[in-house]
Amino acid sequence: MDLTDACFAGAAGQAELMRSGALTSRDLVAECLRRIERHDRRLNAFRLVFARQALADAGHADALRARGHDAPLLGVPVAVKEDIPLAGLPTTRGTAAVDTPAAADAEIVRRLRAAGAVLVGRTRMPELGLWPHTESTWAGATRNPWSPRHSPGGSSGGSAVAVAAGLVGAAVGTDGAGSLRIPAACTSLFGLKPGRDRVPLTPGTHTWGGLVAAGPITRHVRDAALLLDVLAPGRDHTAAVTDTATLRIAVSLRPWGPGIGLRQEVRDAVLDTAGLLADLGHDVTRLDPDLRELSGSTGFATRYLHHAADGEADLERPDRLDRRTRVVAALGRRLPGAAVRAALAQRPGLTAHANRVVFTDHDLLLTPVLTRPPLRVGEWRRLPAVAALLAAARMTAFLPLWNITGNPAAAVPAGHTGTGLPLAVQLVAAPDGEAVILAAAGQLQRARPWTDRRPPATP
Repeated sequence: MDLTDACFAGAAGQAELMRSGALTSRDLVAECLRRIERHDRRLNAFRLVFARQALADAGHADALRARGHDAPLLGVPVAVKEDIPLAGLPTTRGTAAVDTPAAADAEIVRRLRAAGAVLVGRTRMPELGLWPHTESTWAGATRNPWSPRHSPGGSSGGSAVAVAAGLVGAAVGTDGAGSLRIPAACTSLFGLKPGRDRVPLTPGTHTWGGLVAAGPITRHVRDAALLLDVLAPGRDHTAAVTDTATLRIAVSLRPWGPGIGLRQEVRDAVLDTAGLLADLGHDVTRLDPDLRELSGSTGFATRYLHHAADGEADLERPDRLDRRTRVVAALGRRLPGAAVRAALAQRPGLTAHANRVVFTDHDLLLTPVLTRPPLRVGEWRRLPAVAALLAAARMTAFLPLWNITGNPAAAVPAGHTGTGLPLAVQLVAAPDGEAVILAAAGQLQRARPWTDRRPPATP
């Protein structure tokens, strides 16, 4: 098989190729490393590449297979975001402010290794995961393979680029306010934020008070299901991808927050997807419920700034942070304690309200992911910190509610703009509804495949 095609086959396809004997892990990993060498100087997806160790692990996977062993990800090249601890390396979280190495792998990494995955490298993120782009003054910009003048989003931007550019078969990122869904949407990938506590974040991964979830960014829906079977065992996520059950789907174009506009191309992508779902036999209805936009989004902003301050306080060398990061953390430190406690206390009521008004009569909610197409690299560079925060809140208005409530949510590719930039929609399910999202996304991918088209910057 052509090795370039194998690099774009996705984790599940790569596992099948190796299982059939059509491909070895060493050949695949070596080709991924060649592609990283060729493309990543421009794309800047990786903080670290473990070339020698990855080749050794690939050879070990091939030896195990030759002796009759198998595992779900045996020999598959994967990457993990730099906020996920790796033994012997500092958990840098997008900064240059951590020197002490982690004592142990995160449970996520342990499960990937146990499933046979070959860890190729760790991927870039913005400092402390604070922005919906992946840029810093000291590391430069991570660039979108669909258009290197544009951002892949953030904060799991490096993970998304690594998959979209065919540098790994799959990647794992984290999502505290859309940080999996944003880069997946910007790079024409499937990005799944599982429900709260479905994927363990121990030891040492920062959880932002329960807002953060870890999950897969992949080319195919079945790749994400395979990774979720490994990261959150106990349910057959892979089987859910082929489920054709009829669902009750609500469609909303109402952003979470007052006075926020929606670009026409984004609106059209959602309505087109709603029409496709109706054609597939689902019961699709319009629903724009009051989700306590003003009080909820204000409370989230308070939590966001508070956790930025906490994140800075955990660093060994906060003086090494970008000035903008320090400004955001300083805003968090100035918050009155009563305001922080009130924001933290709103979660149960907001969770109950959102699930009642949306999921009492519906299985899924369909919304935009972002209110606009991907940012240009450096677009907000000259904005003051507060103005950039407000711009980010407007861009991501459909996302953070579901981090507060803990519901599973995913970004699903939905075509491209007239200039070739990716567009996407969001699917949200009731608690424990990952299988429902996988089923609907699987139907959408079969009806309108998105993986046949590859980013032009990474042939």
